[in-house]
Amino acid sequence: MSTFDAAVLVLRLGVGVIFAVHGAQKLFGWWAGPGFGGWQGVMARMGFRPAPVFAAISAAAELVGGLALVAGLLTPLAATALIGQSLVIIFAAHWPRGFFNRDNGFEFPLALVSGIAAVLLLGPGAISVDEVIGFAVAPEARVALIGLGVLGGIATLAVPRLLPAARDPQEPAASA
Repeated sequence: MSTFDAAVLVLRLGVGVIFAVHGAQKLFGWWAGPGFGGWQGVMARMGFRPAPVFAAISAAAELVGGLALVAGLLTPLAATALIGQSLVIIFAAHWPRGFFNRDNGFEFPLALVSGIAAVLLLGPGAISVDEVIGFAVAPEARVALIGLGVLGGIATLAVPRLLPAARDPQEPAASA
Protein backbone atom coordinates (compact mmCIF):
# COMPACT_ATOMS: atom_id res chain seq x y z
CA MET A 1 0.00 0.00 0.00
CA SER A 2 1.39 3.39 -0.98
CA THR A 3 1.36 6.34 1.38
CA PHE A 4 -1.00 8.06 -1.09
CA ASP A 5 -3.53 5.23 -0.84
CA ALA A 6 -3.16 5.11 2.93
CA ALA A 7 -3.75 8.88 3.17
CA VAL A 8 -6.86 8.74 0.98
CA LEU A 9 -8.17 5.81 3.05
CA VAL A 10 -7.67 7.73 6.31
CA LEU A 11 -9.43 10.78 4.85
CA ARG A 12 -12.33 8.67 3.48
CA LEU A 13 -12.76 6.83 6.78
CA GLY A 14 -12.66 9.94 8.95
CA VAL A 15 -15.05 12.06 6.91
CA GLY A 16 -17.30 9.14 5.99
CA VAL A 17 -17.77 7.96 9.57
CA ILE A 18 -18.60 11.48 10.74
CA PHE A 19 -21.30 11.85 8.08
CA ALA A 20 -22.70 8.35 8.63
CA VAL A 21 -23.01 8.93 12.38
CA HIS A 22 -24.78 12.25 11.84
CA GLY A 23 -27.16 10.59 9.37
CA ALA A 24 -27.91 7.81 11.87
CA GLN A 25 -28.67 10.44 14.52
CA LYS A 26 -31.17 12.07 12.18
CA LEU A 27 -32.83 8.86 10.98
CA PHE A 28 -32.73 6.60 14.03
CA GLY A 29 -32.13 8.89 17.00
CA TRP A 30 -28.88 7.10 17.82
CA TRP A 31 -26.21 8.84 19.92
CA ALA A 32 -28.68 11.39 21.33
CA GLY A 33 -29.87 12.41 17.86
CA PRO A 34 -33.32 13.79 17.10
CA GLY A 35 -34.62 10.75 15.20
CA PHE A 36 -36.58 11.18 12.00
CA GLY A 37 -39.58 12.90 13.60
CA GLY A 38 -37.39 15.38 15.41
CA TRP A 39 -35.31 15.96 12.29
CA GLN A 40 -38.45 16.78 10.31
CA GLY A 41 -39.24 19.45 12.90
CA VAL A 42 -35.75 20.91 12.60
CA MET A 43 -36.06 21.04 8.81
CA ALA A 44 -39.47 22.74 9.07
CA ARG A 45 -38.08 25.37 11.48
CA MET A 46 -35.26 26.06 9.00
CA GLY A 47 -37.86 26.72 6.30
CA PHE A 48 -37.53 23.57 4.19
CA ARG A 49 -40.84 22.58 2.59
CA PRO A 50 -42.02 19.89 2.43
CA ALA A 51 -40.07 19.12 5.60
CA PRO A 52 -40.47 15.30 5.48
CA VAL A 53 -39.00 15.14 1.98
CA PHE A 54 -36.03 17.37 2.77
CA ALA A 55 -35.47 15.59 6.10
CA ALA A 56 -35.32 12.22 4.32
CA ILE A 57 -33.00 13.52 1.60
CA SER A 58 -30.58 15.17 4.01
CA ALA A 59 -30.45 12.27 6.47
CA ALA A 60 -30.06 9.71 3.67
CA ALA A 61 -27.33 11.78 2.00
CA GLU A 62 -25.36 11.76 5.24
CA LEU A 63 -25.93 8.11 6.19
CA VAL A 64 -25.68 6.50 2.75
CA GLY A 65 -23.08 8.96 1.45
CA GLY A 66 -20.97 8.54 4.58
CA LEU A 67 -21.10 4.73 4.43
CA ALA A 68 -20.30 4.78 0.70
CA LEU A 69 -17.33 7.05 1.37
CA VAL A 70 -16.08 4.67 4.09
CA ALA A 71 -16.28 1.72 1.69
CA GLY A 72 -15.00 3.67 -1.29
CA LEU A 73 -18.14 2.63 -3.17
CA LEU A 74 -19.27 4.95 -5.97
CA THR A 75 -17.05 7.49 -4.26
CA PRO A 76 -17.50 10.34 -6.78
CA LEU A 77 -21.29 10.13 -6.51
CA ALA A 78 -21.24 9.92 -2.71
CA ALA A 79 -18.85 12.87 -2.54
CA THR A 80 -21.04 14.92 -4.88
CA ALA A 81 -24.10 14.36 -2.68
CA LEU A 82 -22.12 15.17 0.47
CA ILE A 83 -20.77 18.39 -1.04
CA GLY A 84 -24.34 19.53 -1.70
CA GLN A 85 -25.42 18.47 1.80
CA SER A 86 -22.43 20.27 3.33
CA LEU A 87 -23.34 23.55 1.65
CA VAL A 88 -26.85 23.25 3.03
CA ILE A 89 -25.43 22.52 6.49
CA ILE A 90 -23.10 25.52 6.31
CA PHE A 91 -25.59 28.07 5.03
CA ALA A 92 -28.88 26.89 6.56
CA ALA A 93 -27.64 25.94 10.03
CA HIS A 94 -24.21 27.40 10.83
CA TRP A 95 -23.57 30.56 8.78
CA PRO A 96 -25.54 32.94 11.04
CA ARG A 97 -23.38 31.88 14.00
CA GLY A 98 -20.11 32.94 12.42
CA PHE A 99 -16.96 30.98 11.71
CA PHE A 100 -15.84 29.35 14.95
CA ASN A 101 -17.02 25.94 16.07
CA ARG A 102 -17.17 27.08 19.71
CA ASP A 103 -20.15 29.26 18.67
CA ASN A 104 -21.68 26.46 16.53
CA GLY A 105 -20.32 28.28 13.47
CA PHE A 106 -19.41 26.82 10.10
CA GLU A 107 -15.76 25.93 10.86
CA PHE A 108 -16.40 22.18 11.31
CA PRO A 109 -18.70 21.64 8.29
CA LEU A 110 -16.24 23.66 6.19
CA ALA A 111 -13.46 21.27 7.24
CA LEU A 112 -15.67 18.30 6.30
CA VAL A 113 -16.55 19.65 2.85
CA SER A 114 -12.86 20.35 2.26
CA GLY A 115 -12.08 16.72 3.03
CA ILE A 116 -14.86 15.52 0.74
CA ALA A 117 -13.65 17.71 -2.11
CA ALA A 118 -10.11 16.41 -1.58
CA VAL A 119 -11.30 12.78 -1.77
CA LEU A 120 -13.30 13.55 -4.89
CA LEU A 121 -10.32 15.19 -6.59
CA LEU A 122 -7.83 12.51 -5.51
CA GLY A 123 -10.06 9.54 -6.22
CA PRO A 124 -10.95 6.73 -3.80
CA GLY A 125 -7.50 5.14 -3.76
CA ALA A 126 -6.46 1.53 -4.21
CA ILE A 127 -8.09 0.38 -0.97
CA SER A 128 -11.69 0.85 -2.08
CA VAL A 129 -14.60 -1.05 -3.53
CA ASP A 130 -14.37 1.25 -6.55
CA GLU A 131 -10.88 -0.11 -7.25
CA VAL A 132 -12.09 -3.69 -6.94
CA ILE A 133 -15.07 -3.22 -9.29
CA GLY A 134 -13.21 -0.92 -11.68
CA PHE A 135 -15.43 2.12 -11.15
CA ALA A 136 -13.54 5.27 -12.06
CA VAL A 137 -14.28 8.82 -13.12
CA ALA A 138 -11.90 10.88 -15.23
CA PRO A 139 -10.06 13.64 -13.32
CA GLU A 140 -11.75 16.33 -15.45
CA ALA A 141 -15.16 14.94 -14.55
CA ARG A 142 -14.29 15.08 -10.84
CA VAL A 143 -14.04 18.87 -11.03
CA ALA A 144 -17.43 18.96 -12.76
CA LEU A 145 -18.89 16.79 -9.99
CA ILE A 146 -17.75 19.35 -7.41
CA GLY A 147 -19.65 21.95 -9.42
CA LEU A 148 -22.69 19.67 -9.56
CA GLY A 149 -22.59 19.23 -5.79
CA VAL A 150 -22.39 22.99 -5.32
CA LEU A 151 -25.35 23.51 -7.67
CA GLY A 152 -27.32 20.84 -5.81
CA GLY A 153 -26.64 22.58 -2.52
CA ILE A 154 -27.70 25.95 -3.93
CA ALA A 155 -30.90 24.45 -5.37
CA THR A 156 -31.67 22.77 -2.05
CA LEU A 157 -31.28 26.08 -0.26
CA ALA A 158 -33.37 28.01 -2.79
CA VAL A 159 -36.23 25.80 -3.98
CA PRO A 160 -38.08 25.10 -0.71
CA ARG A 161 -38.12 28.77 0.11
CA LEU A 162 -39.80 29.52 -3.21
CA LEU A 163 -42.75 27.26 -2.38
CA PRO A 164 -45.70 28.78 -0.50
CA ALA A 165 -45.74 28.09 3.20
CA ALA A 166 -48.39 25.71 4.42
CA ARG A 167 -51.18 27.46 6.28
CA ASP A 168 -51.50 26.56 9.95
CA PRO A 169 -54.98 25.03 10.37
CA GLN A 170 -55.25 26.81 13.75
CA GLU A 171 -55.02 30.24 12.11
CA PRO A 172 -58.13 31.85 10.65
CA ALA A 173 -58.15 32.14 6.85
CA ALA A 174 -57.35 35.57 5.49
CA SER A 175 -60.34 37.34 3.97
CA ALA A 176 -60.12 38.93 0.57
